[in-house]
Amino acid sequence: MSSGDVIFQSTDLATQRRTEFLDAARSGLARLRDKNGTSLVMLPERHLQLLEELRKWSSVHLRLERLLARPDFRPTVQELGDLAWLRVFDCEDLREFADELGEAIVAADSDNDTTVLHECLDAWKTTARQLEDPMRRSVLLRKGIVPDLVEAERPQGKLE
Repeated sequence: MSSGDVIFQSTDLATQRRTEFLDAARSGLARLRDKNGTSLVMLPERHLQLLEELRKWSSVHLRLERLLARPDFRPTVQELGDLAWLRVFDCEDLREFADELGEAIVAADSDNDTTVLHECLDAWKTTARQLEDPMRRSVLLRKGIVPDLVEAERPQGKLE
């Protein structure tokens, strides 16, 4: 029987079983049945933080997927809500973001670590900030225009 299968009683916290309860919690999960029958769970805080982050971004991803499924989709800032920073992207880019976000959520869940999720979000936010500047936007989105290039001469002499 694993420690997650053991259900401790609230009275166990006043006995030597308290140590067993805390060890189970440190190992990942400890269940406690309160006097009124309520089932309580104790787990390391980092596990709870992971679950909260995955819940938040899964909900955001689902909402974005629903918006993208609409045939007339052109999001308003209000519809994007906490994703309003995405307003600088066109629909094709938003679909790409949604795909990458979905993959990052799955990877974070698999790794038990949100690093890959935050790296994905940070990269997209950085790009969004660059696109907000009109000059940078024109340079970044310019298609098919190759600047005049000139051949550079090889430096002469000794380089320091």
